[in-house]
Amino acid sequence: MKKKQQTHKNQNQSKKKEDDSLKLGDLINGDIMAKLREQQKQLSEEEATKKAAEEAKRKEERRQKEKNKSFEELLNESGMDWKNFK
Repeated sequence: MKKKQQTHKNQNQSKKKEDDSLKLGDLINGDIMAKLREQQKQLSEEEATKKAAEEAKRKEERRQKEKNKSFEELLNESGMDWKNFK
């Protein structure tokens, strides 16, 4: 029972220490924080642009692949069955 109380007490003390410690934002100058936020914004915009370009490229590749299919491939992919139209 005493061990449980000690571990519980130790956990409470460690939580208090974490709360009392300074945050990274408190330690860094406001100008540096603004620069970091701006850099983060730029990186997210670049990532979004890159994703959009990749999606457009994939879409164009699918279109070209569909365009280059033979008649047999198109016929095999269609859901029509000639037996239904006898």
